[in-house]
Amino acid sequence: MENIYNNLLQSISKGEKLLAVLIDPDKMKPEGLSDFVVKIHKSVSTHIFVGGSTVEESATSKLVSEIKKHTKLPIVLFPGDVSQLTGQADALLFLSLISGRNPEYLIGKHVASVSKLRQMQLEVIPTGYMLIENGKETAVQKVTDTKPMSINHIPEIVDTAKAGELLGMKLIYLEAGSGALHPISSDIIRKVKHELSVPLIVGGGIRTKKQLELTYQSGADLVVIGTAFEEDEVFFEELNKLK
Repeated sequence: MENIYNNLLQSISKGEKLLAVLIDPDKMKPEGLSDFVVKIHKSVSTHIFVGGSTVEESATSKLVSEIKKHTKLPIVLFPGDVSQLTGQADALLFLSLISGRNPEYLIGKHVASVSKLRQMQLEVIPTGYMLIENGKETAVQKVTDTKPMSINHIPEIVDTAKAGELLGMKLIYLEAGSGALHPISSDIIRKVKHELSVPLIVGGGIRTKKQLELTYQSGADLVVIGTAFEEDEVFFEELNKLK
């Protein structure tokens, strides 16, 4: 698999709806993976993201190796820490938490990862990662010791996203967080997308086909789902029918 980012741009230029299923190595064990990937293949999913806020050492590498036995979909790392890096994947979202001000997650973790990345053939995609409040504390908030951006401060959210692009980020990722009480609003997505010339990823709190379609309509180029896909059989069937 080569040039995941360029393929993503080409798909977006064609008006394609891109959907990534996020697999958390702490929640998905290799022995249960085969059936889950079959469900992914039956859906309209285009990418598989792998990562979590807290993951045991080597768990990511083992899981990605197992996933590759069952699919040819692009496997993209969505890491919560340097320990989750593995050359088994196709690409890496090089996440900078631009919504927070913790230097470790703005640049510190990135510096620490370079010695590992030198030994890997991963396609590295600089990504501005923004945590948006959703009504509950998320694992990302706890681990990074940062606060999500207020949904009442939309101009600040928009300016932060644009600043990420101007800094050279190739993707902007709006995240409500795993288990979010509600997805990111259409108003926020629409206003952020209007300012950007790079692709917009949106994830967190999306549990229905209606919410998914609204997220696309609001301007998301790629949507990420996790918990809902794992736990809701009805949502599986809705994704199979999505056009």
